[in-house]
Amino acid sequence: MNRNPIVPFILIIFLGIGLIFLLSSQGANNDGGEGEGEETASEESGSGEGGEEGGEASSGDFDAEGFAKDNCASCHGQDFSGGMGPALAGTGLSEEEFSGTVREGPGSMPPFSEDQIGDEDLSSLHKFFSEQ
Repeated sequence: MNRNPIVPFILIIFLGIGLIFLLSSQGANNDGGEGEGEETASEESGSGEGGEEGGEASSGDFDAEGFAKDNCASCHGQDFSGGMGPALAGTGLSEEEFSGTVREGPGSMPPFSEDQIGDEDLSSLHKFFSEQ
C-alpha cells in the first residue's frame, strides 16, 4: 500500500492552528492581573428578583442601579414603572414588604434566598427603588 505523506502533515497543521486559536481565546478572557481577583469577585453578584441566574450574594460594593437594570428591568420595565411584573419605582413599599416579596416570590416571580442576594444588597435595592 502506498501512503501519501502529505495527509498527516496537513492534519497536524490544522490541529496546531486549532490549538492556537483555543489557547488564544482562553487568554483573551483572562484579565491577567494577579491582584485583581478580589475586585472582580465582588462585582459578580448573584441574581436578584427578576434574574434567571443563580449565584452567591455579593460581598463588596453593590451597584443597585446596574443590578436592577441587569436583573429586574426585563420583567418590571426599563424604567421600573411596570411591565410583565408590577411597578417597582415609587411604590411606597416598606423595606420589610419589599424583602418579603423578593424572598417569597409571589405569583410567577421566583423566590430568592440570601445566598442569591444578600440582605445588605436587598436593602440598597429597596433604597434605589424608593428614590425613583
